[in-house]
Amino acid sequence: MQASQQHIQQDIQQEIAEVKEAVSQVLAHAKQLGASSAEASMSRTRGLSVETRHGEVETLEFNQDGGLGISLYFGQRKGSASTADLSPQALKRAVEAAVDIARYTSEDPCAGVAEAAWLEFNPPELDLFHPHQVDTTEAIASCARAEQAAFDYDSRIVNSEGASFSSHQGIKVYGNSHGQLVGYPSSRHSISCVMIGKTEQDMQRDYSYSVHRDFAKLLSPEQVGREAAEETVARLDARQVPTEKVPVIFRADIASSLFGHLVSAISGGSIYRQSSFLLDKLGQRIFPEHLNIIERPHLRQGLASSPFDAEGVKTRDLAVIEQGVLSSWLLTSYSARKLGLASTGHAGGIHNWLVQHGEQDLAALCQQMGRGLLVTELMGQGVNTVTGDYSRGAAGFWVENGEIQFPVAEVTIAGNLNEMFQRIVAIGKDVDVRGGVQTGSVLIESMQLAGH
Repeated sequence: MQASQQHIQQDIQQEIAEVKEAVSQVLAHAKQLGASSAEASMSRTRGLSVETRHGEVETLEFNQDGGLGISLYFGQRKGSASTADLSPQALKRAVEAAVDIARYTSEDPCAGVAEAAWLEFNPPELDLFHPHQVDTTEAIASCARAEQAAFDYDSRIVNSEGASFSSHQGIKVYGNSHGQLVGYPSSRHSISCVMIGKTEQDMQRDYSYSVHRDFAKLLSPEQVGREAAEETVARLDARQVPTEKVPVIFRADIASSLFGHLVSAISGGSIYRQSSFLLDKLGQRIFPEHLNIIERPHLRQGLASSPFDAEGVKTRDLAVIEQGVLSSWLLTSYSARKLGLASTGHAGGIHNWLVQHGEQDLAALCQQMGRGLLVTELMGQGVNTVTGDYSRGAAGFWVENGEIQFPVAEVTIAGNLNEMFQRIVAIGKDVDVRGGVQTGSVLIESMQLAGH
């Protein structure tokens, strides 16, 4: 096994070297054709995806994809092209196509490769590559085990929408005319299960999943199946509740969506276009004083970890919210120039947001809330990041006297994100680490609940 892993490591490093050579060729050819600056990147992934239902294979895919993209500049005029063929002739054709496009584009004073001072020339090793050789038999068996564990959990689990398994590895390489040429490998493995439960009065569905860079750290298929069944059964015989204003808890697995709206609102594009409800809020308190958010791009094995962004800009720890105060926009090189600032390394998204939490678990948050709605599912897209208006369909559980009483469905929760952020009372320690925003459950003092 150790010899096999060493062989995989050698192969991936050779692949990175080959792609770096292709990027170098592209940059050199762009320079020969008179480009004043250029950048090129390639992400390549390969792996296995399986979906089953009732133990029968529904889809089985071996994926191998990725293309090399180039952007070159003649002064402030930009041309872009891409190719999946890395032969010298194809690379030259791609560069020539980008040159032709640049001839017809208008000048943009903010266009161009990121400044050399912002770039990462010596990326740190973040332990993101944990390949695992999975054959189709093992993948299909994992899905079947998850489904079977769900059916075995409770007789009210009557059907399955299926289980899925995915194991992928890949590389990312980036280079530009400043002499930067960097790359790294990564891996990602996941398993999920969606089940259907039924009683005489009701039918519900719910799911569970596990995802990690390291295959060995995934939950077992049986755990995933049992959790999917447990979530589904808990929702059966859901009721509506009256329309009123009540406290609301966003459970950890969906609470990240609240901070996802913050990401959109403070991204450079939203700011320079003046299309954000937080347009004039930099340096102001937008959350309670107890709330802090820090970005940690270099967490080892982090699902959103990266040594550099999509423009080669160095990623670094960043205090986004300090004692409730908005401390930074999220900027690419383009939006940074538009705003007269420096890039924050956010071309391509955020990198591991850690939302500071208290010492209460979910049960303790329910006790603190006393009476209100625990939200475990959100539906619809009724969020306006220009005004902050928020209205979404919801399902979850009604809490009375600090205890869950019954499942709730077919309700709507509404408010304004400005007020919702300010009214965050507490954040639980039940942190969900399966995404780019890691947060516990969030208790909001009051929201409008529309029921019957």
